[in-house]
Amino acid sequence: MKIAIIGTRGIPNNHGGFEQCAEYLAVGLLKRGFTVTVYNPHNHLFQGQVWNGVNIIHAYDPEFKYGTVGQFIYDYNCITDTRKRDYDIILQLGYTSSSVSGKFLPRKKSIVTTNMDGLEWKRSKFSKPVQRFLQYAEKLAVLNSDYLISDSIGIQHYLKEKYKKDSTFIAYGAHSFTTPDQSVLATYSLAPYSYDMLIARLEPENSIEVILDGVVQAGVGRPFLVVGKHESQYGEYLKNKFKGAANIRFAGGIYNINTVNNIRYYSNLYFHGHTVGGTNPSLLEAMASGALICANENEFNKYVLENEALYFTTADGVAAALKSVQKADPMYQRMLAANARKIETLYNWDRIIDQYAAHFQEIFQAHQQRRAVRATVS
Repeated sequence: MKIAIIGTRGIPNNHGGFEQCAEYLAVGLLKRGFTVTVYNPHNHLFQGQVWNGVNIIHAYDPEFKYGTVGQFIYDYNCITDTRKRDYDIILQLGYTSSSVSGKFLPRKKSIVTTNMDGLEWKRSKFSKPVQRFLQYAEKLAVLNSDYLISDSIGIQHYLKEKYKKDSTFIAYGAHSFTTPDQSVLATYSLAPYSYDMLIARLEPENSIEVILDGVVQAGVGRPFLVVGKHESQYGEYLKNKFKGAANIRFAGGIYNINTVNNIRYYSNLYFHGHTVGGTNPSLLEAMASGALICANENEFNKYVLENEALYFTTADGVAAALKSVQKADPMYQRMLAANARKIETLYNWDRIIDQYAAHFQEIFQAHQQRRAVRATVS
C-alpha cells in the first residue's frame, strides 16, 4: 500500500511535533511493509530523495520570502503534486494552511485521512479575524477528508458534537528514555535535580508568562531553564519583562533529542503550560524521559496525566509547587513510575504505528468494498 504524508515541514525533524510524528511514523510504516512518501520543503536541510528508505519529494516553499502566506503556497504545491501520483492513502497532518487547497486533493483515486490536531482557532496569539478563518479552515478540512483522526478523546468528542463526524482516536507516541548521562548538563552549567524548566513554543497559550511570574514569585533561586525559540515579538516581550530575574535562562531551541531527554530527566520540576490541543507530543516526551510534571489544569492534559502530575492554573500555583516540591520525594517517584508505565503500555511508538497501520488497512478495505459495490450496480 502506498502512503503519502503531507502537512509538515519535512523529515528528518528539525522543527516540531508533527515533524517528529511524521519521521517515526514513516519509518515504522516502512518496516510494516508500506511504501511511504513524505513531502518536504524544497529548502529542507535534507536534500536527498530517500531517507532511511522513505521517499522524499521536495515541494517549493516560499515562506522565506512571504512569511505565513508562503505556508499556504507550500501546502498547495504538495497537494497538487499528489494529483500526479498513485497513492492509495494520503495522510494529512493538520489543516491550518492546507485546508484552503483541500478541494484539489485527488479523492477520486486516493483516500484522504486527516489528523485534525488541536483546536487551532482557540490560540490566543491569533487575532479575531484569524481565529474566524481557522474555524473556517477546520470546517474545510472536515469536508475535504474521507476520514478523520483525533489525537485525544476531547478532540474526538468535539468533532462528533460540532460536525457529527466520527473520528479514529490515535494519540502521539514517545520512546522511553533509559540512558541518562549527567555530563550533558555541563554545557548549560546545571547540576542534577537543582533546576526547574519548561519546553514550549513561546506563545501566550502555552502559559509561559504565568509560569515565569510564578518563578519570580517563588524566589527559590534555582535556575529555571526556558527551552524554545525566543526570536519573536512575544519572545522579546518575555525576555524584557524577566530580564531582572537572574535565575531565568532563555536557552533557545534545543533539537538534539539526547540533550533534551537528559535535561528533562535531571530537572526537579518540568512545567507543561499548553492549553490548546490534544495529546501534546512534548508532554509524552516529558513523561517518557522521567520528568516530574506540573501541568496547566485542563481536560487535554488531565486525560493523559490523570493523577500522576501536579497542576497549576495561576502564578500562585506555580510558586507553591516550586517552593514545596522535591523530585526525590517517594510520592513523586510513584508518579514517575506510573507515567513510565503509561508510555510503555499506551503511548509507545510501536503501538501508535500499529494503530495507524490498522487504520490504513481498515479504510483501504472499506474503500475497495464500496468500489466493488459500485461496479456491481453499474
